Amino acid sequence: MGNTRFAGILGTGHYAPEKILTNADLEKMVDTSDEWIRTRTGIETRHIAAQSENTSDLCVHAAKQAMEAAGVTADDIDFILVATASPDYVVPSTACLVQDKLGCTHAGAMDISAGCSGYIYAVAVASNMVKAGMYKHILVIGAEILSRLVNWHDRSTCILFGDGAGAAVIGETEEGYGLLASDLGSDGSLGKILDIPASGVAEPVTHRAIDSGRIYIHMEGPEVFKAAVRHMGATTLKTLEKAGVEKDDIDMFIAHQANNRIIQAIAKRLQVPADHMWVNVDRFGNTSAASVGIALDEAVRAGKVKHGDIVVLTGFGAGLTWGCDVMRWM
Repeated sequence: MGNTRFAGILGTGHYAPEKILTNADLEKMVDTSDEWIRTRTGIETRHIAAQSENTSDLCVHAAKQAMEAAGVTADDIDFILVATASPDYVVPSTACLVQDKLGCTHAGAMDISAGCSGYIYAVAVASNMVKAGMYKHILVIGAEILSRLVNWHDRSTCILFGDGAGAAVIGETEEGYGLLASDLGSDGSLGKILDIPASGVAEPVTHRAIDSGRIYIHMEGPEVFKAAVRHMGATTLKTLEKAGVEKDDIDMFIAHQANNRIIQAIAKRLQVPADHMWVNVDRFGNTSAASVGIALDEAVRAGKVKHGDIVVLTGFGAGLTWGCDVMRWM
């Protein structure tokens, strides 16, 4: 066991833009109602980035909190992973912009594109890079400004999404702590049920694409709902088994905050009691790759996650992708 390294989260942070969009605001914009939104999604408010804010700016706010919590400086960061579906640009990566803005002068940087599962993917990748001895401290951020990628005339999607960022510093932990097991999965054959059709070289952004709304998020809600419940439940059970942890051992369960009905369906399947979960979809909406990171930081700062606790993070997103991280909290 002498050479075995353990790695996990050393500190967390999050940031949500100042502007809040309520269901009452949406009633004035599209044909919908507060009751309809709340009963079907559980969402009441969501944060919207200012025009002066880009995804990299949200990342920087969350990262600074996480670095302070972990007791590290910009000089200590060896690598930056940014999970996002709404990067500042296709090129350069948002992670490179964050590296510059934070002054992490000797850090490598790259983006991860795994939809709403991005934070789960990034935590798993970063932890295993530290375990392998490749780097000492890795900054992981999930961040989105989806308000700029939704069609504000499409009532089925514009009610769902919000903007924000969640961050964590990954580093070496004491033996037996940190990430115990991960599971990352995908099914590209279902990619079309949640996508932005005109967003790359296969279908470039043209006047026709803009006019037809193909530059915005397109989602087949019922299909996404079914796949999310199935895969988040299965990936969680698989990861718990890998980690040698029972369902009853879960102290904090954080699922991707997409829809309260999905979260409750998974919790019921896993028999996780309400007081062992953190749910904030009512206040943030679906912040995609940011959602798990934001919820985790809130739970940590509220004192709901303590040393030795078993923490389970599970997510599902465009791709389709899904994943789970099971950790023993430092």
